[in-house]
Amino acid sequence: MRLHARYVGKIAVKNKMPIKNRRDLALAYTPGVGRVSLEIARNKGLMRLYTMKRNSVAVVTDGSAVLGLGNLGPEAALPVMEGKAVLFKEFADIDAFPICLGTQDTEEIIKVVKYLAPGFGGINLEDISAPKCFEIERRLIESLDIPVMHDDQRGTAVVVLAGLLNALKVRGSGKGSRIVINGAGAAGTAVANLLLLYGFHNLIVCDSKGVIYLGRKDLTGEKLSLAKRTKNNIYGTLSDALKNADVFIGLSRGNIVNGDMVRSMNSRPIVFALANPTPEIMPAKAKSAGAFIVATGRSDFPNQINNVLAFPGIFRGALDNRVSKMTDKMFIKAAKNLAGYVKKPTPKMIIPGVFDKKVVSLVAKAIK
Repeated sequence: MRLHARYVGKIAVKNKMPIKNRRDLALAYTPGVGRVSLEIARNKGLMRLYTMKRNSVAVVTDGSAVLGLGNLGPEAALPVMEGKAVLFKEFADIDAFPICLGTQDTEEIIKVVKYLAPGFGGINLEDISAPKCFEIERRLIESLDIPVMHDDQRGTAVVVLAGLLNALKVRGSGKGSRIVINGAGAAGTAVANLLLLYGFHNLIVCDSKGVIYLGRKDLTGEKLSLAKRTKNNIYGTLSDALKNADVFIGLSRGNIVNGDMVRSMNSRPIVFALANPTPEIMPAKAKSAGAFIVATGRSDFPNQINNVLAFPGIFRGALDNRVSKMTDKMFIKAAKNLAGYVKKPTPKMIIPGVFDKKVVSLVAKAIK
């Protein structure tokens, strides 16, 4: 709290073009800027040459799913969006602008982002709750000619897949491993979809009511689609699902997994307890219950599975390579690049560190 108060936020606008005299002013603004505007009016593609568009991203939220804290609203979302902008600049030298919308209506959000799009090179959707986040992202991807990504979905899925590939490599397991995902919101659904696309078909997804399976009466939309694609014969609670599982991936809420549940898994289980700030099970408890590899979303434990490893590089690659629409093939390639960078993974190191300077370029190479 003191740090945020001292700096009064975390970002500011800085001029790249010096304005030191009347000539500088005449070139940067009127009358000189008029010539630039006329050229862009004739050819909109020149925006990439003459304006900030080629290196800018709008970080857009409605505040309906702020971190793991719930619907806090756009005002409370602003410090998080500022933080996101800091990470874009720090890791990928991208100018990102936090935009917190005073509406949580799907149609209004889509409309506003479309209106904003001409001034940006990409749109990063952030902290928008499920299920509306799926439709918002899909429709904006369809209608805009710049890259759009809901980071809670895509960035998270990329890093989870990368960590899982190396964890399974260390454990000596493959695509047939039995994987339980808890959480069927934006992140959990995206992770499940990417794992299925990669070839992990022994997959069980749970929500707050238990296992998602075909025939459950309350399923609609993305959850119904997951039920059709997983087709498992497991029913009941998360505890039931974890029996004889090889991998647990938590994208839900803190302290919902206990030691007995970990002990019910197969030998040397992999536990990704990614709820923030409190994991589904703390690493020490998971280890004492027999977990072989443990990862969290936190920076104070080994194996941090955090989307900061993905989104700066994803947008760096998209902006540099003029990618208008990102694909699952790109995301899988990005995950493989991340995993492959760790040449000799161990139980305590299955993913690169967030401050490794090579990570952004590794990910960016996949987005082209």
